[in-house]
Amino acid sequence: MLLGRTANGLYWMFRYIERAENMARLLDAGLRMAITKTSDAPEEWSSVVVSAGVAQAFAQKHDSYTAANVADFLLRDAANPSSVMSCMEIARSNGRMVRTALTREAWESVNEAWMTLKKTLKKQVKESDLPAVLDQVKRETALIRGAFHGTMLRNEIFDFAGLGTYIERADNTARILDVKYYVLLPAVSYVGTTLDNYQWESILRSVAAHRSYRWVYSGDYRPAEVADYLILNGRMPRSLHHCYINIINLLDLLEKDYGTRTRCHETAAKIAGSLANQDISAIFDMGLHEFLTEFIRNNNQLGSEIAEAYNFN
Repeated sequence: MLLGRTANGLYWMFRYIERAENMARLLDAGLRMAITKTSDAPEEWSSVVVSAGVAQAFAQKHDSYTAANVADFLLRDAANPSSVMSCMEIARSNGRMVRTALTREAWESVNEAWMTLKKTLKKQVKESDLPAVLDQVKRETALIRGAFHGTMLRNEIFDFAGLGTYIERADNTARILDVKYYVLLPAVSYVGTTLDNYQWESILRSVAAHRSYRWVYSGDYRPAEVADYLILNGRMPRSLHHCYINIINLLDLLEKDYGTRTRCHETAAKIAGSLANQDISAIFDMGLHEFLTEFIRNNNQLGSEIAEAYNFN
């Protein structure tokens, strides 16, 4: 049975690795949207900051939403605890703390990613270099995940790391969808236009889903189908439903290992139930914003209950 401190280190190590990748994906989406709409580019960059959940912190440091300001804040600003570099620093710190719980390959992939990105992000990134830098962030985090999945024993160490990954991923997907629906679209009159379609495509790209979406749905990007894909499709690896299929499986394994079922198991089952056998039209009738707001709140509650159940400290 793992010490609570070790479980906590693994859980947060993988939450921050996932968050670093998500920041890069958000920036990538913002870059694509800003390119198509140069006159209102500040609005696009503002929506990226809002989606990242750091609007207040950004406003304290910058008075304009430019590509340079937003990219620097989300990539390398030490004052932003969710910047890519801050996330990698915290992930590596947690990795060092639980070093004996990791294979050599898993630890070295984290350490090498940190060293590589620290060198890349030592100075402000030029806008022309942004695509290559964002690809590098996504590549380094993928290498960590590959080393971990390819070498780690499937025990409670693996389970806590997976819980951190999927709770963070679900939070990110829900936030991206919510911001698109309420912030990115400038007016109702744009619904169904080329601009609207391109923004939905950008959101799908930010969760690496634009090509697989085409495999499932034919035709243009439709809000209901994009929402259905990112919320309810259990085969889409960044959908809310897929995340909760995995969260339930991991919590069931921990229940067997620890011999106890706690409040977090019931909360996870309730959230998973709200996603299984659900219909996207019912979600739209309820209100997409209301559904996503409740989901984010419940997902955060689950994270707190996991910490309590397994004595994170």
